[in-house]
Amino acid sequence: MIAPSILSADFARLADEMAAVRGKSGRGADWLHVDVMDAHFVPNLTLGLPVVKSMLAVTDLPVDCHLMIEKPDHWAIGYAEAGSYNVTVHVEAADDPVMLAKNLRAAGAKAGLAIKPGTPLDPYLEVLKHYDTLLVMSVEPGFGGQTFIADVLDKVRTARTLVDTGHLNLMVEIDGGINADTIEQAAEAGVDCFVAGSAVYAATDPAQAVEGLRRQVEALSERST
Repeated sequence: MIAPSILSADFARLADEMAAVRGKSGRGADWLHVDVMDAHFVPNLTLGLPVVKSMLAVTDLPVDCHLMIEKPDHWAIGYAEAGSYNVTVHVEAADDPVMLAKNLRAAGAKAGLAIKPGTPLDPYLEVLKHYDTLLVMSVEPGFGGQTFIADVLDKVRTARTLVDTGHLNLMVEIDGGINADTIEQAAEAGVDCFVAGSAVYAATDPAQAVEGLRRQVEALSERST
């Protein structure tokens, strides 16, 4: 799955930018990834719930909200109630991540848990049993266009093994520095969903860029079988 990040889109043309990744062949974006930043949890400010509600009104693509905010236990539920398909919170910010996952699901969304590059995975394996998505950050959260941190792939491999052996039941997502040069190593490690920002929105044809990234992963899978 490919989830273009609108952090790299033209915010003055959001409706057009969201439509641009759909594709004409049905092979466009699977999700739209929306980075919500509050200038407290991360040193950047992007957009909030009112803008997300406006986005939801003009697209039928599943919206994947990544909340890089303080107090997600309080604020995240609103994004689920608004109609977001998947709402991801940071384990470093959540007070009670297990209860938060239950509340997100009760509000109608899938529940995602994100971890920063420097955050170990092992302490949260029991918590992850309550989640639908694990988002492994492959850059420090806060800004787009950063360089991919390959060391985080060890966490992806661990999660992939636990999913394949039935110890976890979730999707493994990666966010940060994903492009034509890095997507194959992320796929080899076991990623299911790839968030790509500038690799998509800096392209002349964003939908074609999405298809190109997907073809790389599919070709890798074919070579491996």
